[in-house]
Amino acid sequence: MNKIFHILFYLLLCGSVIEVRAQEIQSDSIVKELLKGWGAPVTEHNQVKLLKSGKAKFADMFEAIRQAKHHVHLEYFNFRNDSIAGALFELLAQKVAEGVEVRALFDAFGNMSNNQPLKNKHLDKIRAKGIEIYKFDPIRFPYVNHVLKRDHRKIVVIDGKKAYTGGMNVADYYLNGTPEVGSWRDMHMRIEGPAVDDLQRIFLKTWNKVTKQQIGGDAYFSAAAGEEANKAASVIEYEGMATPIFESEQVSDSIAGLEENLTDISDGAVIDSISLLQIMQSEFDTLQAGIGPVHTDVELAIVDREPGVTPKLIRHAYAASINMADEKIQLINPYFVPTHSIKKALKKAIKRGVEVEIMISSHSDIPFTPDASLYFAYKLVKRGAKVYLYDKGFHHSKIMMVDDTFCTLGSANLNSRSLRYDYEVNAFIFDKEVTKEMTDMFEADKKDSTELTKEIWKKRSPWKRFVGWFANIFAPFL
Repeated sequence: MNKIFHILFYLLLCGSVIEVRAQEIQSDSIVKELLKGWGAPVTEHNQVKLLKSGKAKFADMFEAIRQAKHHVHLEYFNFRNDSIAGALFELLAQKVAEGVEVRALFDAFGNMSNNQPLKNKHLDKIRAKGIEIYKFDPIRFPYVNHVLKRDHRKIVVIDGKKAYTGGMNVADYYLNGTPEVGSWRDMHMRIEGPAVDDLQRIFLKTWNKVTKQQIGGDAYFSAAAGEEANKAASVIEYEGMATPIFESEQVSDSIAGLEENLTDISDGAVIDSISLLQIMQSEFDTLQAGIGPVHTDVELAIVDREPGVTPKLIRHAYAASINMADEKIQLINPYFVPTHSIKKALKKAIKRGVEVEIMISSHSDIPFTPDASLYFAYKLVKRGAKVYLYDKGFHHSKIMMVDDTFCTLGSANLNSRSLRYDYEVNAFIFDKEVTKEMTDMFEADKKDSTELTKEIWKKRSPWKRFVGWFANIFAPFL
């Protein structure tokens, strides 16, 4: 009954935005209540750190794993068989030797679709070191059954105390870029606090389903984690540190040991392209530029899309956020081919005077989709939105900021695959300071972008414009 009430409340609000404004109900308060009604509780007193580059993410996460005392859980769309994955698995093997439980999941289709997949011989080496690693939905005949409902989440949970989520898989190109699209721009976040339990529950449910195990209990959750896990040192803190972690003798020794063994896991794949030493001992100022401050006392909701259980939750959360926006919406998404409800919400937002700014990339790793994205984006431009084409590589981030009061960051793309088929997870963050940090990044990235205007659109060839129109016909399948 409570759920029905919240749904009715949402529908009433969507149809009565003027009345809502008159009552001076802020958009973040409305969205929080809706998420609670839809079964995505909002937790308080979390700590959040934004990681705004691949180098920042891996440096921060590697150090957190190095400090693990009880368990490390990882769930990714793919681990690309390259040097960063090799370094990660070697570090995890060291933790296993110390008595830490390590469990890793990766999507079988995601692995098969990348150009350097983990093969059986690599998995055998990883398992021989004591790491439990499983494929989500292995590809078997009839293969078409495995195309939909892929696990696109990115979740890491350490000792039930620290968690990472966002848009990045495990691949060198988040550090080096690729020749085709240049540098890869993406975002991740580190969470400490009660929201970690929500990510842990998501991981364990999927793990137990895939492996037929029954892993769980107090030791995996923050409220009752073991004493040793509670004593684990904090993840990298840059502000006020007397000595940067990269100068630590213990860390340097650990790095040296990892580099000696990289080829054992990765089978020699692209080891010279980027080494763990380069990641973990990069210049302090360079890393600091990609890692934000620690935000404390943050309210956030972990919004999970699980097919057959919460199939519409992320889609509804996005649409509700856009529908409730009062002043401003800024979003970045790499595969911007939104579903009908989100298209409708964006058009209505523009019509009622909300400032809508969208950033998509000039380059993409997937053909066809960029043309569809530009076609719809230009339709929004004609209605009054501002669209920016990011030129400095490929912006793979999946973020949105609303009214300078709340934001979302996660794995979900604004396309049908993410919002109708795949397993996804996003954090909806109700904190002005976190939102400001993301907004500041958006504003800075405008300097490396070209605004999509009528003149820019007309420079596209008739063929490219036709491809965009044609691609939009297939938007429900992209």
